[in-house]
Amino acid sequence: MRLIDIAYTIDLVQAETLWAARASSAFSRSHLSSTPPKAVAFGVAPLWLALGQTELALGSTAVVLDLSVRLYDFGVAALAARVKVKDQPWSQFVTDFDGLDRLLGAEAPATFWTDLLARVRDIISPALDRPAIDASLEEDYLIGTVHAFDEPMDATALKERVDLTSLLSGEKRRLSPAARKELMSRSFSYYADDLVVLTWDRAFIYEPRRDSDVADVIEVANAQLVEFRYYDTLLDDELPRMYDRVENARGAASVFASRRFANLARRLYTLVAEVTELTERVDNALQVTEDVYLARVYSTALALFRVPTLGASVDRKLAIIRDTYAALYEEASSRRAELLEIAIVVLIMLEITITLVRGW
Repeated sequence: MRLIDIAYTIDLVQAETLWAARASSAFSRSHLSSTPPKAVAFGVAPLWLALGQTELALGSTAVVLDLSVRLYDFGVAALAARVKVKDQPWSQFVTDFDGLDRLLGAEAPATFWTDLLARVRDIISPALDRPAIDASLEEDYLIGTVHAFDEPMDATALKERVDLTSLLSGEKRRLSPAARKELMSRSFSYYADDLVVLTWDRAFIYEPRRDSDVADVIEVANAQLVEFRYYDTLLDDELPRMYDRVENARGAASVFASRRFANLARRLYTLVAEVTELTERVDNALQVTEDVYLARVYSTALALFRVPTLGASVDRKLAIIRDTYAALYEEASSRRAELLEIAIVVLIMLEITITLVRGW
């Protein structure tokens, strides 16, 4: 998967209409395939679009990639390229997994993903509010899913008989016991014959029933990571500019300072309101209520990707801006009061002067 911030928000209804009118491929509003809506539901159901197929040389073999994108209303596009394989020995599966990462992962040239995104944006661009200029804020994630082995295995036997660490780490050399333990520490099973193992940039899923819900919640967590990174960067850039504007306003002549303070305060209030609204929308992207298993996978993925930490960083910076807004508002009010007091004193002195002049 490659997840990219492409806009401030996306009007999914308009995007769906535009796609239906101009594209011939399938589309749908996403939902979790096997989990009841009352247990786990999207805050605003994202829009899934099929992007067809393409061929890729993976090692010495040409493989077919199924391409798609899922659009989130808070401005993230989650592009996906899926390769289906079967009847492979485990060693070949790991080799192909690493090969796909080299071809399409973080260190690979981005032209594959940028070309794919350009196809999507060409159709849905009217639905993008404040589209990103360079769309450089992105995350990638690789998931290996196995539906069946040649011998039936439960989760315990799987961890004992199959070297999952080679798949999850991308390392050719055998890891130390401590490193292997750490890599396998985020393992989850609901039934005896399923398994999920999460790491920072890869995951392994063993799912005989072919459910895609775990992969979907991992994607949502990555989408939230991208968006909180965007707001953290936005506020990092805004704070120095805010301090400069405050100093410039304070250096203005007293007659104009109150107006500058008021205008700056309104701008900061607007920024706080917009960021707060969007971060709440991101926070509520997926609501997990009754499915304890998916809730554990989802919350672990969020913690692993440092989404709560980024959220707390955004909240701290918003608090600084709110405090600055309050101080500016108070200072603007104080400047207006000073001007009013000066005006009253001038009027009193003028009245006294007029009285004295008439007395002469």
